[in-house]
Amino acid sequence: MTRICVAGGTGQVGREVVRRAIAAGHGVAVISRNPPPAGSPVRTDGAEYFAADVSTGEGLAAALVGADVVIDCLEGRSGKALKEFADGGARLLAAAQDAGVERAAVLSIVNCDRSSFGYYASKAAKEQIYERSGLETVALRATQFHSLLAAIFAAGSKLRIIPVIKGARFQPIAPADVAAALLEAALEPAGPRHGVRTIGGPEIEEMGEFARQWKAATGSRGRIVRFPLPGAMGKYLRAGLNLVPEGRHAGETFRGWLAMNADSL
Repeated sequence: MTRICVAGGTGQVGREVVRRAIAAGHGVAVISRNPPPAGSPVRTDGAEYFAADVSTGEGLAAALVGADVVIDCLEGRSGKALKEFADGGARLLAAAQDAGVERAAVLSIVNCDRSSFGYYASKAAKEQIYERSGLETVALRATQFHSLLAAIFAAGSKLRIIPVIKGARFQPIAPADVAAALLEAALEPAGPRHGVRTIGGPEIEEMGEFARQWKAATGSRGRIVRFPLPGAMGKYLRAGLNLVPEGRHAGETFRGWLAMNADSL
C-alpha cells in the first residue's frame, strides 16, 4: 500500500484525488489549513486529516510521516496566498524530502509559463520549484475546468447577461478527469527526475457555444453578450494558449458535466 499525502485535499480536484486513492486501497493523509469536520461533504471517509500550513511550515512534518508520495493540489488565487504560492511549494517539498518522500506531483495549468497573468505566472514559478527540488517530480498541466465557465456565465446571468470573451475558445475538462490523471502520474514508476504532462478536455469550442449549452441547461434568461478582454489573460486566450488539441482526453464533456451538476448550477 502506498501512503499518499494530498496538499489541498479539500478542493475540487484534491478531494477527488483523495476519494480515488482511498478507493484504490492507498493510505491517504490530507493537508488542510482548516480540516473539515466529520460529516462535511468535502471530507472523505478513510482519509486522515492534518492541520498544516505551507505558508509557515507548521504541521507539515506530522502530516508527512510515512508518506511515499506528495500530491500538491493547492491554490493561491489572490493577495498573500498568491504572493507566497511558490514559496509554499518549496516548504512542502523541503518537508517532504526531510520525511523521506520519494516522489511529488503538482497540479498546474497549460502554458502557464507563457502568460504574465499573475495567477498563471505563480503556477509557472511553482513548477520551477518542483523541477529544482531533490525529489522525483511531475507537473500535470490541465486546461480550464468546466466549473470555471459555469461560474463566469452564472455571475453575468445575475445581471441578465451571459458574458462571452471575443476571440476565445475553450477546452474545458472535468475536475474528476484531472484528478484521475494526476493520481496516475504521481504513482507511476520512476522516470525522468522531472516531467511535465498535459491534459485537455474532450472538445474545443468557441466560448459562445458553451454559453448556449449553459443557458439551455439552467434556463437562464440572460442574453449572450460578447466583449473584448484586455490585458494578459485576454492575450493568452486569443492566442489559444489555453488549448492543447494534442492532449484531448476522452472524458466528460461540458454538456455532460452540466447534466451531472444540474442541482448546483
